[in-house]
This record gives sequence, C-alpha cells and structure tokens, in this order.
Amino acid sequence: MAISRAQLLKELLPGLNALFGLEYARYGEEHKEIYETETSERSFEEETKLSGFSAAPVKNEGSAIQYDNAQEAWTARYTHETIAMGFSVTEEAMEDNLYDSLSSRYTKSLARAMAYTKQVKAAYVLNNAFTGGPTYGDGVVLCSTAHPLVSGGTNSNRPTTGADLNETSLENAVIQIAGWTDERGLLIAAKPKKLIVPPSLMFVATRLLETELRVGTTDNDINALKNNGSIPEGYRVNHFLTDTNAWFLMTDVPNGLKHFVRTPLSTSMDGDFDTGNVRYKARERYSFGVSDPLGIFGSPGSS
Repeated sequence: MAISRAQLLKELLPGLNALFGLEYARYGEEHKEIYETETSERSFEEETKLSGFSAAPVKNEGSAIQYDNAQEAWTARYTHETIAMGFSVTEEAMEDNLYDSLSSRYTKSLARAMAYTKQVKAAYVLNNAFTGGPTYGDGVVLCSTAHPLVSGGTNSNRPTTGADLNETSLENAVIQIAGWTDERGLLIAAKPKKLIVPPSLMFVATRLLETELRVGTTDNDINALKNNGSIPEGYRVNHFLTDTNAWFLMTDVPNGLKHFVRTPLSTSMDGDFDTGNVRYKARERYSFGVSDPLGIFGSPGSS
C-alpha cells in the first residue's frame, strides 16, 4: 500500500515539533526575570490603578467620622501582537529523503527567530525607558523623576542625574526605593529584588553584590549591600539591552511590568496541493508593557 501525503504529514509533524520545542526551551527566556506573565482572552487588556485612602485622621469626641473616596489614578493598556513565521520543504526533497537534514536546520532557525523577536520586544520597554521613550498609563516614560500622584506629589524611579553602576549609585537607589509612596502619599515599603544589567556590566555587578568586602578600598570594610541583603536575588544579565551603561532594579511592587500571553506558541503543518511542498509554521500572540512603573528603578548611566 502506497504511503499517501496525508500519512506522511502525520509522520513528520511529531518530529518537527520535538525539534522545535527543544530549541525554543533553550533560548528566549530572559524576559521572565523582568515581567510577570499572565494569560489573556481578549484582543487587549486594561489594568486600572486605584488610589486607595489617605492617612486616617484623629476623630475628636462627639465629632462626625470623616469619609474618604478612593479614585482611579490611571489605566494601562496592553495590545497584543501576532508573531508568526514558517518554512516549506519541497516535494522533491522529501522524495529524496532529505527531510532529516533540512528540517533540523530549518526548525532550529525558526525557533531562534521566534525567540529573538520575543526578547527584542521584551527588552524594548527597558531600552526605551528614559527620555524620549514611550509613555505609559501615568503619562510619562517608564523611568522618570516625576511620576504624578493623585495627592499632587510625585515618585521618582531613576536618579536625578544618570549614574553609572557602582556602590554609591546602587545604595542611593535602595534608599530612594524605600521612600516611595502610594497615590495618596503613604509609604509603601518597597524593596529591590534583583539587578538587571547588560553583558558589559556583569563583572561590575559581581563585584558589587558577591564580594564580602567593599570594592576598591583597603579599609577592610564590609560590603553593606551584600551583608544587608539589599538585593536578595542578585543580578541577571539581559543580552538584549542595547545601552551598555544602563542598569535596572526590579522591585517587589506587585503588578509592575507584565507580559500577557493571548495565544501560546503553537506549530502546524500542511501540504500544498499545487506544488507538493510541505509547509510548517509557528505562531503566537502576546504583549509586553507596564502597569505600575514602581515595579522597576532604572539609571541610563552617566553617558
């Protein structure tokens, strides 16, 4: 009994999927160190930040209780994009039993292309976090000295003047994060979790966070950043950051930077009747964005 094209496709698909899955799992996961991932069932997602209440006042004897109103501060919007790519194998290549050698190369290349695009889009938010970058729900760029508050004040999640990564700038960032307030001016007890750096700063990060004594001194002082556990999760290198001087601290503020998955990565295959070629494609839909900019602190460096 001759093997039909339909039967051949059923035999090919499991092999291609296995190769694709192995390659994709190896690449393209650096965004997980920056974003909270959630699923979506709509073409877009919106998240609204509420202001909460101001500090409770003293109630004098016999006086009426004061009532406060919570209000909406801003709304963040995530619009999903479709990312897709495919390749085809000719009928002749399949006839000549070239499937194994061709599919292995093509599948790895396709996996690399899909992973690369995801990481570039994830890093875009950080690569454009400063002056001239896109604005988010509160109307300013991601890392700004003037995130407006309902109370009339502001929060700052960057140094007033860009600072290179060093002991002083990192300690100042930890102190600045500790002073953040909510929309009504109440302290929120925010803390850094991890440092995100480009490859050019990974050795600096190692010396700052993993040595027992202070870097660059002979005074035998302890490394306060390490001793205090100021950045408990250490540092992570993101290879898609384009500024060699910029660095970022991810904080424990919830609902900061988010990655919505509308359609998980999927693969499919079909045959073209006219050409006899077998076509294979990969597709996914997702978005990256910012709900609360206090989920991150960043510095563009001094230059």
